[in-house]
Amino acid sequence: MPSLTVPPVPHYPIAPPTKEHLAYADLSVIDLAKAGDAEGRAELAAQVCAAMQTHGFFYVINHGYTPEQTARMFDIADIPFSCVTPEDKHIYTAKMKEVGSYQGYKPRQYWFVFDPIFSYLGFTRTANIVNRDVTKRQHPEAVRPFLPEIEAFARHTHFNVLQPVLRLLAIGLGLPEDELVDLHGFSSVGETYDRILTLNSYPRSQDDEAKTKNVWLKGHTDFGTITVLYSQPVAALQILGRDGKWLWVKHIENALVINTGDAMELLSGGYYKGTIHRVVQPPVDQQHLTRLGLFYFAMTDDAVKLAPLAHSPVLQQVGIERRCADENAPTMEAWRRARTSAYGQSELKAKEGGAVEEEVINGVLVKHYN
Repeated sequence: MPSLTVPPVPHYPIAPPTKEHLAYADLSVIDLAKAGDAEGRAELAAQVCAAMQTHGFFYVINHGYTPEQTARMFDIADIPFSCVTPEDKHIYTAKMKEVGSYQGYKPRQYWFVFDPIFSYLGFTRTANIVNRDVTKRQHPEAVRPFLPEIEAFARHTHFNVLQPVLRLLAIGLGLPEDELVDLHGFSSVGETYDRILTLNSYPRSQDDEAKTKNVWLKGHTDFGTITVLYSQPVAALQILGRDGKWLWVKHIENALVINTGDAMELLSGGYYKGTIHRVVQPPVDQQHLTRLGLFYFAMTDDAVKLAPLAHSPVLQQVGIERRCADENAPTMEAWRRARTSAYGQSELKAKEGGAVEEEVINGVLVKHYN
């Protein structure tokens, strides 16, 4: 029988929430406890569609993890930063520019903006990982005892969070409930992967803040389908409202923050738009703290062509917004590799007086927001 004992891990202290009065976005709260029957899913799908038409973000509660389980995962998420030597971090540096893969650590100052991070982006499904077997590739020694828990976390997030959300989005498009689920195979063979990402942001000097105008990661859209963020209390995430103003995302204990990315926008013909967000310097009472993030970035299987699901009765009624001709739509693999290689490395063309910067990747216009 497998052991019921888990290895000890240093506790990552959770910061107190900010006391600053911030302009928070009024995000919908989706209670997955209601998703157990068709009537509940129909109700939630209407809420999700409304959320997608406003902020493009929403919270998820009752996702199946207790606060204690979530806290344990944050403890584990800190291991790649606090328990791995600089020498090992160098060994496991990601080859982002060379092969378009986030696997491994991102060196500091790799991105033109967002230089306070040295991120471990591991535990991903690649050609060497089947059924999320995280032992199929090498990881830093300090991380290895926790691989079974990391794999269990991946399974939980995929089946108990991602799949229910995909079903709600499919219902919103008038599609069979499992149509989007079937595009996100957990055990697909090949380069396809979802990413579990732990991200640690460190306080910066006043000079560094001035250079980037307190922006740590400029406004952007994610390139996958769905992003799952496990809520944490250090405020820094902002979303761009329809009125052009940036709003803060408030921490809710043990909630998840969900948003859609470019791949979902392409598949949904613009019905679910990739949502614009950025990361900024935390408020004054939290500026001395590190900010540990725990994410799950979902993508379709690599072979999926990111063309609109034109048979959707909803799209046939409201119309399709195409970002490229259907015959030129990239596959998920081509889109993933191109976006990964280009991000933070390519030269952007300023538009709208410098408020927006643009680039074309695989025939698709990509915008970044200053």
